[in-house]
Amino acid sequence: MKNSKYLLSLLLLGAGIVNSNAQTESQIFPIVTVPIPKEIALEVGGMTFLPNDELAVATRRGEVWIITNPYMKDGEQPKYRLFAHGMHEILGLNYIKGDIYLTQRAELTRLRDLDGDGEADEYRTMYSWPLSGNYHEYAYGPMLDKDGNMVVTLNLGWIGFGESMSKWHGWMLKFTPDFTMKPFATGFRSPAAFALNNNGDVFYAENQGDWVGSGSITHVEEGDFLGNPAGLIWADQPGSPVKLRKKDIPDTGEPKYDVAKRVPGLKTPSVWIPHSIMGNSTSGILNYSDNGNMGPFKGQLFVGDQAQSKISRVFLEKVKGVYQGMVFPFREGFSSGILRMNWGSDGSMLVGMTSRGWSSTGKEEYGLQRLTWSGIMPFEVQTVKAQPDGFELEFTMPVDEKTARNAGSYKLSTFTYKYHHIYGSPVINQSPRNIKAIVISPDHKRVRLVLDSLKEGYIHEIRTEGLRSEGDNTPLLHNYGYYTLNKIPDGEKVVATAENKPTDSMQTSNAAQGMDHHHMGNMTANNSKITGSTAAGKHITKQPISWKNGPDKTILLGTKPGLKFDITNLTLKAGTKVKLTFANTDDMLHNFVLTTPGAGNVVGEMVMKMGLDGEKYDFVPNSAKVLAHTTLLQPGKSDTIYFTVPKTPGIYPFICSYPGHYTVMKGQIKVIK
Repeated sequence: MKNSKYLLSLLLLGAGIVNSNAQTESQIFPIVTVPIPKEIALEVGGMTFLPNDELAVATRRGEVWIITNPYMKDGEQPKYRLFAHGMHEILGLNYIKGDIYLTQRAELTRLRDLDGDGEADEYRTMYSWPLSGNYHEYAYGPMLDKDGNMVVTLNLGWIGFGESMSKWHGWMLKFTPDFTMKPFATGFRSPAAFALNNNGDVFYAENQGDWVGSGSITHVEEGDFLGNPAGLIWADQPGSPVKLRKKDIPDTGEPKYDVAKRVPGLKTPSVWIPHSIMGNSTSGILNYSDNGNMGPFKGQLFVGDQAQSKISRVFLEKVKGVYQGMVFPFREGFSSGILRMNWGSDGSMLVGMTSRGWSSTGKEEYGLQRLTWSGIMPFEVQTVKAQPDGFELEFTMPVDEKTARNAGSYKLSTFTYKYHHIYGSPVINQSPRNIKAIVISPDHKRVRLVLDSLKEGYIHEIRTEGLRSEGDNTPLLHNYGYYTLNKIPDGEKVVATAENKPTDSMQTSNAAQGMDHHHMGNMTANNSKITGSTAAGKHITKQPISWKNGPDKTILLGTKPGLKFDITNLTLKAGTKVKLTFANTDDMLHNFVLTTPGAGNVVGEMVMKMGLDGEKYDFVPNSAKVLAHTTLLQPGKSDTIYFTVPKTPGIYPFICSYPGHYTVMKGQIKVIK
C-alpha cells in the first residue's frame, strides 16, 4: 500500500499536480535582459570583453558596437557607441593581444583606433579567402588556441546540398602569430562555434544537415576528417594534413561509428546532441572556467542552441584517450536565437542572440541577456561517468536511497543515427537497457547503475524521473540526458548480489517511467503518449475515386528564406476539393500541416514532446487537431496531397511542424460558406 501511494505521488508529480518542493530554472538561474536602443539592430554575431570591462558586440549587419556597463550596475542603463561599420556579416569577434579581430565573409580583419577617439579608423585585412558568392559561405572566429594560433572555420556553400565552392570552405584553419595560414582539419558542414576546454583542447559545434544526423560537439585534432566529404576536394593541396579523399567515404547509411572503424581519420562526435529533443541548431560553446559563476558545474561546457533559444550543459570525460560524455538540459526561455556566450567580470553569462533568417522559439529578432545564478543549489545529476558495466551518476545533493534503489526510477535506452548524404537522420537501432544492480555510495551522492549491456559507439538515453533528494523529497531540476559512449572503460565489474539488487515495485508502470517534470517526454495532459500521425485520411497522395471531376482547386505552395511559406493566406469555400503540392526549396527540412482553428501552436508544442520517435512520424502528432499533412521533405523535394476543406467556416492555421519552425513558418486558410 505504501508503494502504491508513492507511485500515485510520482504520477501526480509528472502531471504537474503536486510537490511544492520542485525547483524551476527561473528560480535557480534568473535571466536579465540588457536593454538595446530601438535604433540599433543588435543581431549578435560575435562578442568579446575588453580590458576595461566594456563589451564589444559584432552584428550580422557588419557593425561593431561597444557597450559600457552591460551589467546595469547601480541601476544605470548601458551605453552604446558605434566602433566600426560597413563590413560583411560578422560571425566572430575576439580581443587578442591588445587588438580586436573578427571574421567577415571573406577575411580575417583587425580593427584599431589609432587616434583614440573611440572609433576604429584602421580596418586591416590579416588574411583573406576566396568566395563564390553563395549565401551559405559563413565564416567564424577567430579563437586563440593554447599555442597562440588563431583559429577560423569556413562554412560550406549550399546548392541543395553542402558544397565547397571556394577553396578551404568546410575547413578549420589556423594562423600563426605572423598570420601564416595552416589548414588544420576538414569535414565540417556548418561549424558555427568552437572553444577550448580546461585542457586547451579544441571542440566545435556542428548542425544537422547532409552527412550530419544530428547536432553534436566534437574534439578536433590536426588531420581529422569530421564527416562531410565536400571539403575533401582541397585535401590534396600543399599543407593539407588530411589524407582521405571523397572516394574513400562510403554512403551506406550505417552508423558513423561503424564506418569510422574502417575509414581511418573519420572522427565521430564526442557528444551527440539529439535533434529536436536537446536542440535544433547547435551554436555557441562556453567553457565553465574560473571566470564563471553558474552553479556546481566547473570544467563543463555550456552549449547554446539557436533555434530553440536555450542552453545545454555537457560533461566530458576521456576514456582510452577519447572524449565522450553526457549532455543535459540547462536553461530555456531566452528571448531570441542564441549564437554567442561570454563570461562577464561578475561571473554572469552574457548571451548574444539573433533570429533573422534562421528563426528561433524566442520571439525577438535579436537580443542581449545575462544569465545569473541565484546561489540556490540545484538538485541535478552533476556528472555521469562510464563504467565497464554501466554508468555512475553523481548528484549535487544526496539522493533519497529508497528512490535511488528502485529500478522504476530510471529508464535507459540506446540509439544512434545514419551516416549518409541525406539531410539529417531518423533515430535508428533503438533498444532498451535493463538494470541488473544499483550501488549507492555512503554519502548518497553517487549511484552506480549496472546494466545488462552497453553499446559502444551509441547514444545512451538516461532518464531519472523517479529520483528525489534526501530529506525534502525534491525532484531533479532536469531528469534526463544523453551519454555518447565512444569507449567502454576497463575496470572491475560489479557482481549482482542480494544487497545491490534493485527494487522493482514501479517497473510495472510505464506511465511513471514516462513522466518528466520539465520535458514531459512523450506524454499529454491525460497521460496518453504523443505518437505519430497514423490516422487514415490525413496524408492522401492519390486523388480520391469519388472526385469524378478532379479537384476544385490546385495549390502550389513553396518556401521563402527565413522559415516562411511563399503563400500565407488562402480563402477557400467550405467543402472545396483541394490538390496541394508543397515544394521545399529551402536548405532545411520542412512539412505542411493543416490544423483545426486555433490549433497551430498547440500542434507545434505537441511535436516538441514526441521525443526520439518524432522524425519517424514526420513530426506530425496523432491528434484530431491535425486535418491534413505532407511528409517531412528533404531540401529540393516535394509532396502532393489531396484533402477536402472543412464544412465549418473559420480560420484554419497551417504550419511547418518541424521542431521549432511552427512559431514563424505558418499561414492560414480562411474557410467561407
